[in-house]
Amino acid sequence: MAVGARSGHEEPEDRPDNPENVESAGATDRTEGDGDSPDGGGTAQKKPRSFWKELPLLIGIALVLALLIKTFLVQAFSIPSDSMQNTLQRGDRVLVDKLTPWFGAEPKRGEVVVFHDPGGWLENTQAANPNVMQKFLSFIGLMPSAEEKDLIKRVIAVGGDTVECKKDGPVVVNGKALDDKSFIFPGNTPCNDEPFGPIKVPKGRIWVMGDHRQNSLDSRYHQELPGGGTVSDDEVVGRAIVVAWPINRWSTLPVPKTFDQPGISAAMGLAPGALGVAGALPIVLWRRRKLTSGRTAG
Repeated sequence: MAVGARSGHEEPEDRPDNPENVESAGATDRTEGDGDSPDGGGTAQKKPRSFWKELPLLIGIALVLALLIKTFLVQAFSIPSDSMQNTLQRGDRVLVDKLTPWFGAEPKRGEVVVFHDPGGWLENTQAANPNVMQKFLSFIGLMPSAEEKDLIKRVIAVGGDTVECKKDGPVVVNGKALDDKSFIFPGNTPCNDEPFGPIKVPKGRIWVMGDHRQNSLDSRYHQELPGGGTVSDDEVVGRAIVVAWPINRWSTLPVPKTFDQPGISAAMGLAPGALGVAGALPIVLWRRRKLTSGRTAG
């Protein structure tokens, strides 16, 4: 009976003199004895490792994962200046998307991007002197790098665009004026401190400006350098996607709507010509068909 099997007594069929129970008890004893006895055929269960023995392995795995994430996915950067106020404040920590550039994604107008010094932009900036621990933590991605010469600005124009800004005027991209009031520093003018253009941005390069226009040594101030103030797409580390620290500053970094206005794309400048060709093509085909049918009829 099932109840007797659970209790182990009180029922006749559980007595040792019962042949069936003797055989089954013997089998049970042998099974249990195999694992406990040194000469048994079973294998003794291993004792689990202690937490302190597992800890180094866990730390090693965590460090490897952090390094992989920093290398291929996202990396933290610290904002060292006021050039991107009020979008970013000095001391903010931003997370930068490093994954999409691996798949060929190029910088887009309006994005906030981190890029390596193209050469000469930070020559007068005093280099940081981090300690060994800071170097290690920045190497694995748990702390923003203090040694790399990186900058953060907003992309205003991309390869193929024409960009300009006259005194007291707005920034104009491909003939479209930008409404930058939503992101430039309050009280700033678009470019009165350093008017420029028109400038044709070479393919594979970008024109960048800080949101704090009167406190940003951006593309406008490096036109005498190779590239004419533009930055190569290859120098771009990635797009800043979120302010991660401090907590009370947490926010995403979307592209302002003014960069989505119709006609701002340089490709739209070709639209009239393309429409002309599209309109002329049916006429040419119709005329060709008419001439061919006329020759056939004759």
